[in-house]
Order: sequence, then C-alpha cells, then structure tokens
Amino acid sequence: MIEIPELAFGGLAAGTVSALALGSGLWRSRRERARLRQEMTGLRHQAEQSARAGAEEAERIRQAFTAELEHLATRRMPAEASRTAHPHVPVPGPVGPEGAATEPVLAALRTAVLQERKRVDAAARAGMRGTTREIQASLYRLQDILHGLQQRYDEPELAQDLYSLDHENEQSLRRAQVAAVVCGAWVGLAREESHLVDAVTGGQARLSGYRRVKLHNHLDPGTALVSHAVEPVAIIAAELLDNALRHSSPDTSVVVNLEHVHNGVAVTVDDAGVGMAPDERAAAQRVVAGTDPIMFSDLGDPPRMGLAAIGQLTRQFDLSVDLSTPSPYGGVRAVLLVDKHLLSHIDPALRPAAASTSPSTRTGEVPRPEPLAEHAEPAERAERAEHAEHTHAPAQPASGPDRPAPGHDRPVSDSDRPVPVDDQPTPGPDQPAPAVDDLPRRRRRQVSPDQAAMIRPSAAETAAAPARSPEETAAALGALQSATAAARDAARSEGTAPR
Repeated sequence: MIEIPELAFGGLAAGTVSALALGSGLWRSRRERARLRQEMTGLRHQAEQSARAGAEEAERIRQAFTAELEHLATRRMPAEASRTAHPHVPVPGPVGPEGAATEPVLAALRTAVLQERKRVDAAARAGMRGTTREIQASLYRLQDILHGLQQRYDEPELAQDLYSLDHENEQSLRRAQVAAVVCGAWVGLAREESHLVDAVTGGQARLSGYRRVKLHNHLDPGTALVSHAVEPVAIIAAELLDNALRHSSPDTSVVVNLEHVHNGVAVTVDDAGVGMAPDERAAAQRVVAGTDPIMFSDLGDPPRMGLAAIGQLTRQFDLSVDLSTPSPYGGVRAVLLVDKHLLSHIDPALRPAAASTSPSTRTGEVPRPEPLAEHAEPAERAERAEHAEHTHAPAQPASGPDRPAPGHDRPVSDSDRPVPVDDQPTPGPDQPAPAVDDLPRRRRRQVSPDQAAMIRPSAAETAAAPARSPEETAAALGALQSATAAARDAARSEGTAPR
C-alpha cells in the first residue's frame, strides 16, 4: 500500500514534467511566432521596396514615353511631312527603345500626307487646266484676228506693228500651252507630217531671242516627223532653247545641231551660259526623264514649268532628253533624241522645207532626177511643160501669217502653215472658159537648194547686218507692195492672173 508522501511526490514530479513540457511548447511557439513575425516584416519591407521600385520604373517609363511622344510630335512628324515634298530632308530617329512603337504612326502619317498632296495637286491641276484652256482659246482667237488684219491692211507701219503683236501673242500662247501640258492637257494642235528642221525652227520662232540661235542642219533632205510628234518636238525644242537663251549672255549664241544617230535623230542644244552644278543637273535630268510624277508644289514659286512640260511630253510621246553632259562652251548641253519610229520621209522636191529654215549640209540635197523628155510619156511631158510655164510666170509674193514683213525676220515653219489648196485661175473677159478637164492648176514654185542658198543670207551676214530703222522697213515694204501690185496688174492685162 502506497503512502501519501510518495503519491504527492509522484504527482509533483508528473506536474513538473508536464509544466516543463508545456513551457517548452510555449517557448517553441513563441520563437516560431517571432520568426514568422520577422519573416513577415522582411516580406513587407521587400514588398515596399518592390512597390517603390515599380513606381520609380513606371515613372521613368512614363517620362520616357512622354519625351518620345514630344520628340515625335515636334521633330519627327514635321520632318516626315516635309520629306514627302523634299526627299533630301532627314528624319530624326527615336530617342530611346520606346520609340520603336511610334514607327507605325510615321508610316500612317506618310501615307495620309501623300494622299492629301495628290488630292490637292489634282484639284490644282484641274483648275489650272480649265484656266489655260480658256486662255488658249482666247489667244487663238486673237491670233486669227491679227492674221486677218495683216491680210486686210497694206500700210507698212501698221503691218510691222501687227507682226510684232503676232509674235508677242505667239509667246503668250506658248506659255499657256506649256502650263496646260504640265497640267496633263493635250498639246492642243494637230499637225501634218512635217520636216524635222521645220519643227525645230517653229519652236525657235516662238521665242523673243530667236536671232541668237544658230541652227546647223546635218540631216538628209526630207527627214520628217510623223504627224503626232511634230508639235511635241516643237514644244520641247522651244523650251530647251528658251532655257539656253535665258541663262546665257545676250551677246552669245545658242548652237543647235541636227544630226542622224544610230537610233534616230539627235537635236543638240549648246549654250555658253552659267551652267549648272552637278546636283542641279541631276535634279533637272530626273524632271525631264518623266519617270517620276511631278507635282505643282515641286515647281517652286513662281513655278518653273519648262522642264516639267518636257518631262510630260517625253513620257507621253516616247521621246528622250538628256542634260547630263556639260556644254563645251561652258554652259549646258541638252540633247533631244527622236527615235526611228517617230521619223518619216517627205519628198523634198515635191514638198520642200520652209525657206526660213537652215539648209542641209548633206550633199544629197539634190532634187530627184526626172526621166528624159524623149523617154517620157506625152502626158508627163505636157505636165512638165505646164509646170515650167507656171514656174517662170511672175510669182505672187506671200502675205499674211505665212510670211513675215521685211525687217521682221521671224522664222516660220511649214508646220505652222495651213495646207495649201490648189486654186483655179480666172479667165480673162475676152477668153472663153476652158473645159473642166483642161483647167490649169496653180502650183507651188519649186526653188532648188542652190537658189535657196543664194537667196538666203548666211548666219554671219545676218549677224553683221545692222538693224533696219522703221523708215527703211516701211520703204522696203512699200516697194514690195508696189512691185506686187504692178505684177498683178500686168498679169491681169494678159488674162493669166490667178484669183
């Protein structure tokens, strides 16, 4: 039997053990809570640091993106808009890597600006085209009125003034025509097949300084242009000559050479002017090539339409203009190449070139031989006899727009003249009317190249001849008209005067 002290000691020991176990658990629990509290504090600190770093990074990104947007709006977008009109303008790059996101914005801006420029340019072209159409029609009407006045009045001073007005009107018509061509309009005139030298001379006649142009014709007689290429070649020649005359000294000459090349005919224009820098020559070559579209905003203020019109015509009519070579005279050399498919041939004996054009240096400028009289058919012999009779008859001087007045030596091209129509002579009062089949026909007077060279003064003689005074011009024109009237009276008295 167990005694009470032993029981008390055992209970005390068990309680002590329990207390120790409980205290140890409490201590371990407190230490775990302390560790957890410390870990939570560290995590909270790390979270605060992460949040602070995230906020700082977000602020940095916001500031960088704001700077990139400001750089895009103030520098890159204006430069990109200017670059659509001026390709040499550089576009700045992005400030940082965040700027890569703005590249689609620049691409969309580039497309929108280009479309808007095309729309505005098309509207400007349409308005300009309508205006030039009205101006051209008015100038053509004025030209018809001047030609009618030239044919109506015989006063020398008045005729000289009318020819001067006609030349000024021709220059205004050329400028309106060039503006219309740049706007995409048609060239405005339909020509028949004409001698190539006549087309170049016709372009020369549209300029105020045409006397300074020295033309050397090295083409075979009869070298001509197809009908649809006559007016474009005349316009291009006029613009090339106009540039050469404007950018060279008034006391120098502009040399034009017409030569055969392998692929056609080359019209070379050389001036002794100021020339162009290499970059200017390259830019001008791009314009006249006609490969890139030309907008009004690219032509300057005031717009320079000459080269732009050349570019339009070279693209439309398959012509070629080269400005890449400097002139040996120190200025600019312009070469117009007319391909073979635009060339034709006209019999120079049946339809010679205009008398005001430069004669060909080719030895082949001889009329084609005709069969001998004894071997020809009777009808051919009669036709040649009739032709000789009309050729040796008194010639009626040309008047009106086909021939300039004395002292007004503007070259006139056959391409600028109407097609001559055969007319019938009026029988005399005492002569019976001829039969319908036997009516004689008025024919063009044929002038041989040697006679034309003797009649036409050389370039040196023309340059050395002093300018006529108004009194001398009036006297010369009066003498010409008096001789014409006398010849007509004599022809009427013989009953052979043409109508």
